[in-house]
Amino acid sequence: MSHYVNPERDQFEEFKALPRDEPVMMLNFLKFRDRAEYEDGREATGAEAYDAYGRESAPIFKRVGGEIIWRGKPQVMLIGPRDRRWDLVFVARYPTAGAFLEMVTDPDYQEAVKHRTAGVLDSRLIRTAGTGLGDGFAG
Repeated sequence: MSHYVNPERDQFEEFKALPRDEPVMMLNFLKFRDRAEYEDGREATGAEAYDAYGRESAPIFKRVGGEIIWRGKPQVMLIGPRDRRWDLVFVARYPTAGAFLEMVTDPDYQEAVKHRTAGVLDSRLIRTAGTGLGDGFAG
């Protein structure tokens, strides 16, 4: 099984090539390590490391206008690989893609992200654009 924690350069370039002045919702799927893997050897669970990331990155996230619009703990994989389990799923909304880029390039954020890297075993981060609301499933 492949593990994905940080974006590859080409994926980040693809993100940056999309419009930067539109709101984006970032769909996050997270699987934590049992034990965090810090370069300095400190002890923590993966969830504790991710909590530290959340605390340290929150001021930057809020400053750029980010907000969590939905968060949940997965219970069962109804459609999809049975062996794929996520610990946390959430949607973060940014007023623009540029705001997200401002956050991830902030030096304080780049310091905080070490906790995310140490604590996350696998993840998916999907940029989405709104398509409006309606009565059916088609968008």
